[in-house]
Amino acid sequence: MRIISGKHRGRQLTAPKKLPVRPTTDMAKEALFNILNNTYYFGDIKVLDLFSGTGNISFEFASRGCNDILAIDVHAGCIQYIDKIANDLEMGIRTLKSDVFSFLAQNTEKFDIIFADPFYDMELTDFEKIPELVFKNELLLEEGILIIEHAKQSSLEHLPHFERSRKYGGSVFSFFKYDS
Repeated sequence: MRIISGKHRGRQLTAPKKLPVRPTTDMAKEALFNILNNTYYFGDIKVLDLFSGTGNISFEFASRGCNDILAIDVHAGCIQYIDKIANDLEMGIRTLKSDVFSFLAQNTEKFDIIFADPFYDMELTDFEKIPELVFKNELLLEEGILIIEHAKQSSLEHLPHFERSRKYGGSVFSFFKYDS
């Protein structure tokens, strides 16, 4: 895994092999950040990284100047790894060990970008709970966006607030936002 752009551009990070993760590929990550870079100034936004795993996405946001990032994962080893790298690289990443669905049901903080990268083999009904909880609990700021990464075999186009999707290899990013 490597950081593609920003202050730590090109830095290789090696996560412990025992973590139950599937990091977003460099190709997909680069495409996603090209989209986001045209909409957001990273120094001014708040980011929530759900199912954060190795922190791949959080590290990319931090390297590009985002100072307000909250990474959530249920696995203690993932949180410890993110904390270590964030500390070593002096990144503004807060972490929380929590079940994502419990967090979404109880949280009141609002974000500009919420990124969710759950296990690809998660049940479709669980994928559907993510935007349901985000919009029901109004966790996005007015111009905010929810991005869910999932396998190309799954479709989330039928869900409320769906805006568009982009495919990169075996991965898809589905974008959700408040209706205009």
